[in-house]
Amino acid sequence: MTITVDTSTLTQNALAVLQPGFTGRTPPDWLLHRLDEGLASVGLFGRNVRDAEQLAALTERLREVRPEVLVAIDEEGGDVTRLEVGGGSSFPGNLALGEVDDAALTRGVAQELGRRLAECGVDLDWAPSADINSNPENPVIGVRSFGSDPQLVARHTVAYVEGLQAAGVAACVKHFPGHGDTAVDSHHAIPRIDADLDTLQRRELVPFRAAIEAGVKCVMSAHLLSPALDAERPGTLSPDVLTGLLRAPQEEGGLGHRGLVVTDGIEMKAISAEYGLERGSVLALAAGADAICVGGGLADEETVLRLRDALVDAVREGALAEERLADAAARVRELASWTRETARTPLPEPDREIGLRAARRALTVSGLDGYRPPEAPFVASFTPLANIAVGDQTPWGPAAELSRLLPETATATYSASDADDGTEELSARVLREAGGRRVVAVVRDLHRHPWMARTLQGILAAREETVVVEMGVPQAPQAGALYLATHGASRVCGRAAAEIIAGGPRAR
Repeated sequence: MTITVDTSTLTQNALAVLQPGFTGRTPPDWLLHRLDEGLASVGLFGRNVRDAEQLAALTERLREVRPEVLVAIDEEGGDVTRLEVGGGSSFPGNLALGEVDDAALTRGVAQELGRRLAECGVDLDWAPSADINSNPENPVIGVRSFGSDPQLVARHTVAYVEGLQAAGVAACVKHFPGHGDTAVDSHHAIPRIDADLDTLQRRELVPFRAAIEAGVKCVMSAHLLSPALDAERPGTLSPDVLTGLLRAPQEEGGLGHRGLVVTDGIEMKAISAEYGLERGSVLALAAGADAICVGGGLADEETVLRLRDALVDAVREGALAEERLADAAARVRELASWTRETARTPLPEPDREIGLRAARRALTVSGLDGYRPPEAPFVASFTPLANIAVGDQTPWGPAAELSRLLPETATATYSASDADDGTEELSARVLREAGGRRVVAVVRDLHRHPWMARTLQGILAAREETVVVEMGVPQAPQAGALYLATHGASRVCGRAAAEIIAGGPRAR
């Protein structure tokens, strides 16, 4: 075949479609060098962030080399936070916002989050999750979803998109065509959704369609197999999903998205283990993706060069049309131009307490009548294995806030390994360590963790005055003398719960 684009342009376009990460809190020399060569985007993760001042200095350094660079971050608020990875998020997360079901509140929360990101020089947020909570056993979505009703999820997805983009930060709805009805985490393997096309149209696609009609700037693809759409390839690698459904005009049965399409992390096992990193990236671009997210796990120069060279070679060998690569690179640059234009507009006024107000409104509380707060509770936090999206760096739960309100509070943390000798023994151990203190049992997705449920049952049988705090999806029956469901495990969710336990404010 004949290549009509010169090598330098081809290399620049290959670099332009990558959204790589890096390690450290200052940009490494190799990253700055690649920016100078044509790299157009950089992805940030918790390992890159200490505080807002440091993050602003980091992004400023990137723009000294490439002023129009697109700086992206995986900041959902709630359980998935990079901006506040060390202390927990100031925002309650999607499920809490869906529980309140006030679109104006959701818009305000997203605008405040967007304002903080924009102040730090971040202009693309890989958020919000537009997935439907249609499978209670889902190990990776859960509280990251606004809820199980498609119309509710749609109106809050739209509100979130509007709030972020009003602050000049491009929103990215994910994980298309919908990751809610799975029991497999695509970080580890390819999930499969066996719903028929009619069900997908009535359920999974509703929030994405609404977000696209509202003008969302970016959509993130999911590494999942949906045979009703493509029987062979997962969404990220499927022309039927990315071009035939996502891009096609509405009058042809598509969603009509004209903005950027970015993949979920290409190094996730659902793609890299099945197709390989290089081949998976080529197939994603050929299918209709415009940007390759990489760097959550692989964050080095070698990975960037491997993918750059793989894309260049694919064009030369005819596996990827040079026009498709050029079109993808142009969309990345177009979004970068939009963010630069919006950066000139004044930021919204700060509303630093909106996240706490939302967390307080999201609380479900029962057993408050006749409740007397303890002076020195024992907080027993039962910690499940964190999924990769949430990570294990961020503290969670009400213990820290409760210790501030009730200084005599004692705390302990238990995991599944603590139940190796049986849940009866673990229940007895918790009670021994609590002594005469009232137990505050903190759980997360109790319905998904039998060891946790059985341990809690033993504690409640011995101490009926126990307080139970559910900080995940509240699917299990309510239990405890006082029961609180926070609908998320962020710092403000923990504070809202702690206030109630200590006898403080409640607002709904």
